[in-house]
Amino acid sequence: MLSVYAAAGIPEVSPGDDLAQLIGDALDGLLSDGDILAVTSKIVSKAEGRIVQAADREQAITDETVRVVATRAHRHGVTRIVENRLGMVAAAAGVDASNTAVGTVLLLPLDPDDSALRLRLALEERFGIRLGIIITDTLGRAWREGQTDVAIGGSGVRLVDDLRGTHDSQGRTLDVTIPAVGDEIAAAADLVKGKAGGLPVAVVRGLARLLDADAPGARVLIRPAANDMFRQGTDEAWRDGFEAGRAEATAPDASPRRETASSPMPASSPTPASWSAPASSPGPTSSPAPASRPEPVDGPAS
Repeated sequence: MLSVYAAAGIPEVSPGDDLAQLIGDALDGLLSDGDILAVTSKIVSKAEGRIVQAADREQAITDETVRVVATRAHRHGVTRIVENRLGMVAAAAGVDASNTAVGTVLLLPLDPDDSALRLRLALEERFGIRLGIIITDTLGRAWREGQTDVAIGGSGVRLVDDLRGTHDSQGRTLDVTIPAVGDEIAAAADLVKGKAGGLPVAVVRGLARLLDADAPGARVLIRPAANDMFRQGTDEAWRDGFEAGRAEATAPDASPRRETASSPMPASSPTPASWSAPASSPGPTSSPAPASRPEPVDGPAS
């Protein structure tokens, strides 16, 4: 049977705190062999001193950005969807201004997998049982409204359950089925942790079959660039396509383009109404901080 409960009694975490000690004290006598702990990344960041003094988080977002995927203006300012230093694609690079002191922002842990490993080893040594650790954070999803918690770090637990080569109930071979169980566990844990209740750790029981001391960390959940069909936002892809076509058409050796049955734009794919050819275009990795008011501290709605 699967059960999930939040750990009460974990105090406010400060830089330099022994997180394993704080979590262990709150769960003393409550853990069982095979449990998985879902730990909110905020308390990991706080313990590791990933706190930046900032009037707003825009410069911190720029500093954490590796690649801009999309930018959109909205009533609060500009949302930036970017790839951050961990390889994650997220709004605001994962920089957070909620649940932290006024005038500060939180960055994600430098290496969430290593953070999870150190937590696991310390807690396993203290309690003498096998545990899994998942570091969680909140992300939006393409195509869907709202946010959910996902795994950004892990140790001692398989974060994907590769079912390829097995068979469904009708005997058909499964060719592509790889459930992202790390994300599913993170989402289930968030149902009991919540966002503002001061409950940053949840215990998930009943999934001991997923424990594996040699399992890779959360980078296994990041899709390689070669397989990513959504590397850019819609407007950005239109812009780059327009500029590439313009450059080709105006090249000194350009010859007239001959239309074929496959070359015209299909009627079902109109140019987005919000897009127009810019006078100049920043490079794909540029990330200017918007001058307008920053987005809400809890991130965009999607």
